[in-house]
Amino acid sequence: MTAEKPDRPKRRTLATPKRAEGRCLCGAVTFEIDVPARWAWHDHSHASRLAHGAAYATYVGSWRKRFRLTGGEDEIARYEDEAAGTTRSFCSTCGTPLFYERKRAPHMIDISRALFPTRTGREPRYHVKIGELQDWAYKGEPLAPLKGFPGIVWERPKKKKAPPEGMF
Repeated sequence: MTAEKPDRPKRRTLATPKRAEGRCLCGAVTFEIDVPARWAWHDHSHASRLAHGAAYATYVGSWRKRFRLTGGEDEIARYEDEAAGTTRSFCSTCGTPLFYERKRAPHMIDISRALFPTRTGREPRYHVKIGELQDWAYKGEPLAPLKGFPGIVWERPKKKKAPPEGMF
């Protein structure tokens, strides 16, 4: 009688983490993160609105150890806001907003979502500073094609309701 060896659990081979590559508008600054990203959100703050020149900025957060700058380190310009404890980075050639870093979270780096042409493993489901949302920002109202202008949609004006008869 031979002793049977107990079944050993099969070893799992860990897949190499996938990555998402990003770049600025001119391509001078390139980088990559391992995916999935840590999280993603829309930032409606006054500072992000000014830095991006837009109604809000969308960011992807990555652990710093999962972020790699792959080119253009010398092309990065930084603006440090001492009062807020933040640093924003831009491409010095084309002006693209790149990274947002906070002193209180040195292990994280936040990257403009638009710089990734592919998926990052996280959808932006959070809204930061929603109380600062501007009344002129698009809020999901129904849009219709603008006749004669392919690719353009617009928000149709609301029809004014006539007051009920005999009211005035």
